[in-house]
Amino acid sequence: MVLLETWLDPSFPQGLLQLEGRSVIRADRTAESGKSRGGGICVYINNNWSSDIKQMDTHCSPDLEYLVVKCRPFYLLREFNVVIITAVYIPPDANTTTAMGHLLTAISRQQRAHPDGAFVVAGDFNRADLRTVLPKFHQYVDCPTRGGNTLDRVYSSIMHGYKTKPLPNLGQSDHISLLMIPSYRPLVRRIRPSTREIRVWPVGASEQLQDCFRSTEWSLFVENNVDTYASTVLFYVKSCIDVVTTTKQIRVFPNNKPWLNRDVYLLLKARNAAFHSGDAQQYREARAKLKKGIRNAKAMYCRRIEKHFESSDPRRVWQGLRQITGQNIKNELASSSAHLADQLNQFFSRFEEGTGTTVTTALATSTSSETTTDRQPFLLQTCDVQRAFRSINIRKAAGPDGIMGRVIRDCAAELAGVFTDIFNLSLLQGSVPTCLKTSIIVPVPKQSVVVSLNDYRPVALTSVVMKCFERLVLDHIKAGLPSTLDPFQFAYRRNRSTDDAISIAVHTVLSHLERQGTYARLLFVDYSSAFNTILPDRLFLRMTNLGIHQKICLWVRNFLTDRPQTVRMGPYYSSTLVLSTGAPQGCVLSPFLYSLYTFDCTPLYKSNTIIKFADDTTVVGLISENDETAYRKEVQGLIQWCKENNLMLNTKKTKELIIDFRRKKSAFLPLHINGEEVERVGSFKYLGIYISEDLSWTANINMVVRKVQGRLYFLRMLRGLNLSQHLLLSYYHSTIESVLTYSILSWYGSSSETDKKALQRIIKIAQNVIGLQLPTLDEIFTSRTLKKSHNILRDPTHPAHNFFELLPSGRRYRTMKTRTTRLLNSFYPRALIALNNDLRASCKK
Repeated sequence: MVLLETWLDPSFPQGLLQLEGRSVIRADRTAESGKSRGGGICVYINNNWSSDIKQMDTHCSPDLEYLVVKCRPFYLLREFNVVIITAVYIPPDANTTTAMGHLLTAISRQQRAHPDGAFVVAGDFNRADLRTVLPKFHQYVDCPTRGGNTLDRVYSSIMHGYKTKPLPNLGQSDHISLLMIPSYRPLVRRIRPSTREIRVWPVGASEQLQDCFRSTEWSLFVENNVDTYASTVLFYVKSCIDVVTTTKQIRVFPNNKPWLNRDVYLLLKARNAAFHSGDAQQYREARAKLKKGIRNAKAMYCRRIEKHFESSDPRRVWQGLRQITGQNIKNELASSSAHLADQLNQFFSRFEEGTGTTVTTALATSTSSETTTDRQPFLLQTCDVQRAFRSINIRKAAGPDGIMGRVIRDCAAELAGVFTDIFNLSLLQGSVPTCLKTSIIVPVPKQSVVVSLNDYRPVALTSVVMKCFERLVLDHIKAGLPSTLDPFQFAYRRNRSTDDAISIAVHTVLSHLERQGTYARLLFVDYSSAFNTILPDRLFLRMTNLGIHQKICLWVRNFLTDRPQTVRMGPYYSSTLVLSTGAPQGCVLSPFLYSLYTFDCTPLYKSNTIIKFADDTTVVGLISENDETAYRKEVQGLIQWCKENNLMLNTKKTKELIIDFRRKKSAFLPLHINGEEVERVGSFKYLGIYISEDLSWTANINMVVRKVQGRLYFLRMLRGLNLSQHLLLSYYHSTIESVLTYSILSWYGSSSETDKKALQRIIKIAQNVIGLQLPTLDEIFTSRTLKKSHNILRDPTHPAHNFFELLPSGRRYRTMKTRTTRLLNSFYPRALIALNNDLRASCKK
């Protein structure tokens, strides 16, 4: 029970505050606080709930009063180890920025000490909001508490933790009372225990397989029919794996920590037995042994992680860190059944209907007039296949053939020869074995709550052997293409990133807005399952027009046609459908084939720019003197191009952003696509970054702060396990700094000082947890700006390469002329300034 504005001071007797069955903790008004009226906080704890109570912190000033109490209840869910209650009072005339800063420091201190604690912050906040500094906390009061205003609030680190019930005023208080009813569902009830089947590799299993494959007479499997040849070899390999390995089922509980072992389980049982016996001395001894056992188990687990780190195995270290922090917990599918699997398979193959080829004549002409048939066909060498097998990621799931990556990697030398023969036969015949292009579709929810079939993303599980084959073909195709192909496609290319796409878009707009009477319209185009709509015949034409060998073009077309597909949902499988449209999401070749399929999607007018990052397409229209003719014709041209190429525009998800800094703005006519009006938005999340119509980055930075606040919890948890600073620093760089600095080049220079301080506050908290000095965002931005500038200078095909023009002296680069600070603070002008400063510093040395 939390009472605020008690008006108590140290002279008030403690005995008058005692309530039967409850312990009282008070934080009185003091003379040092500068308060002459009001103030005082009091917290009552039910002794039947907890008798282990400790006052952790208190503060009293004209802007803020708080009292922090730590409780260890008799019964507490396994996901929490302590309850931290913070009672807060912030006066109406307080400086809320100062108050929130002090409160954040106090709560962060407790979070650092008790990362697994359940935190409850309750009190009279008046105009303040705790979520401005702790956005991951949840607020539960949804009713007015004084008149028509909600001044009293209850925050918690627990999602869906409480429901609020208003009660009458206590005495003559002008605020109503609030009863918080617990509504939290334990993790073990929200996520049911799962049963998994794992394959057990006995000692020496890999050596047995190597001996088996080494002594196999592969010539007995040779067939002219590549389908028969490949399927026979794969079946034989799978049979050998089944002989030397076994499978077993294990049960996984969602609330179990990875450091829990058999010793801890036995100590838990002993502690519970002692509690039920009623023997206090026996219970204390059992609890002490349990605490010691938990410390030992955590220490053993941490040593195991550090041992992996010392052995240069970062993947296993990262896996251990995710397990120990609980970041690997996945949401269960809402429901699964054979009927739902069939529905999803039909839904994912919906683009197959009515997509009969429209390019048959052109295809026949192209095939007959092929001029590259006199070139030597592409064939693989055994050493190349062996190298691809050895570099495979063994953590990738096995495909429909059931062959694991571990087998391919460990037996690369023994299997490379036979698979090289199969791959070359496939390339010569222009035919991909059906067993290698068969896929199992695993539906992945796009969001936490699934309401329709469209909320699932179809991710294809394909053969590990086929992934190696695709990678070898991909390298060959890339080597034969010009580096100037589709310069505004920023995905799947070296020295390109989301930073480049966003920076080019923003710079294009800002440069145009330097002139009077101008504005810009940005259309963020959304396609419905873009990869699933690729027409193999049309892709064949594009590839032949680019000069790619006809055998490769035929092979790619065969790879995309007659593909058996099955959907798996949990233990249920759908019936098999055969598709000849689209490229499976999850294949190595699919993203690159999509970029080839769309390389001719280019602007028709010079005043427009089409920026692409995979299937994320943005049309940037630069408008002068209110003439939108070129922009609207560009959009109509894009609509027509999509119709011709079987790409389905999703008008509901397509958004438009208008950037206009003119004083006298005219009314903007809406844009229509296929008769539907495109929604105009004030901000849009583009490639993970929020772009606002005023080109401020506050919305984006608020999103970053909210996301990082949750990850600070895991950092505190690791520190509580006494991991070394080296591991804590690695975790920080991987999960916190990576979020803070995502596409930092495109937005940091133009951010406000207030937003920069909010980000730096996160770094300061992490720095206190780790105990090491961390680089500031200014330092990171400067170093990355120089690195990106040098990379652009070395890449003549980069769209921004012409921005970096060396002066005749050869000592400096020509800076951009800017009229506004908006353009001056954007990336490319700042990059030129940083580059010149670096050159000047180098000359002085």
